[in-house]
Amino acid sequence: PLDIQALYIFLSLTKIENPMSYTLNGKKILVTGGTGSFGKKFVELLINRYPELGRLVIYSRDELKQFEMAQQFSPQKHKFLRYFIGDIRDGDRFKRACENIDIIIHAAALKQVPTAEYNPFECIKTNILGAQNVIEAALDCGVEKVVALSTDKAAAPINLYGATKLCSDKLFIAANNFRGNRELSFSVVRYGNVMGSRGSVIPFFMKRRTEGVLPITDPRMTRFNISLEEGVEMVLYALLNAWEGEIFVPKIPSYRITDVATAICPDCEQKIVGIRPGEKIHEEMITEADSYTTVDLGKHYAILPQVPIWSLEKYLDHFKAQMVPQGFKYNSGTNEEWLSVEDIRTLIKKHVDPNFSANLSQRV
Repeated sequence: PLDIQALYIFLSLTKIENPMSYTLNGKKILVTGGTGSFGKKFVELLINRYPELGRLVIYSRDELKQFEMAQQFSPQKHKFLRYFIGDIRDGDRFKRACENIDIIIHAAALKQVPTAEYNPFECIKTNILGAQNVIEAALDCGVEKVVALSTDKAAAPINLYGATKLCSDKLFIAANNFRGNRELSFSVVRYGNVMGSRGSVIPFFMKRRTEGVLPITDPRMTRFNISLEEGVEMVLYALLNAWEGEIFVPKIPSYRITDVATAICPDCEQKIVGIRPGEKIHEEMITEADSYTTVDLGKHYAILPQVPIWSLEKYLDHFKAQMVPQGFKYNSGTNEEWLSVEDIRTLIKKHVDPNFSANLSQRV
């Protein structure tokens, strides 16, 4: 019988090695969706860690959010900062924004699962056609590196949002195949629910707990969890270490939705309301089918392109990595690392609300 993994290794060994030693000193960086939760934290990290950037462009379509962000990160104080109004759907406008840009961090997306189910083509236009606009601008404007943000919902998707992000991931990985002789690489970062991000369960529960009832979609439900800071560091890791074509996946803990409710309000009633359209009981970031091309990097996993243009043997040696077992999958319900109720409270206090207390009487 055909040994798929052996064939994969053979094909990769026939390619040339293309490791990239990379520095951000003097680089010109553009962040799509730059006024979102991720964008603001990523810009903060870059300003603090790389004060000698050549340019840092925040690209988004909301002028109010750009105005508000500029009060925190002023172009007058940080001379390399630029704010650029534009929609990722507008290829011409985005290409103009990418002139003389070295690096694109692509964070712009429509992310709400119910909204995507109700407005499917709007989600497609932003998440798929917008991704292709990023790729074409990178090819045409001399960009060196692109890192795109994905989601756990892109693995074995059952909702439209996840399907659009899987398609986006495929577009970015495939873009490495037709870049020609350009010194350009595309890679992806896929991670789980960001603690405290807009529309996520923790701020939702914190708002609803004053009513004494927290709606639980399904008591069996689990999710991966990552802090915003960890997500930003993961993207920076990919930016500095990607060879090309990888989907990087962090090793992060899971939580039970009932434990989140208990952590936020132990005295609240947990009312079962049923899962929403497009929701899963458990989230998955690496499917069993991905296991044939997935490597364990220690703190992270990387799903490698089917036929990379560099040597898999040298890749494994460079990262001191190893292939995961065939049949491996990374699922929030079977994860080995879990957050307890107390862990969740500690993380809420650290990453969401420093004044958080599980004692409802102190909050009303």
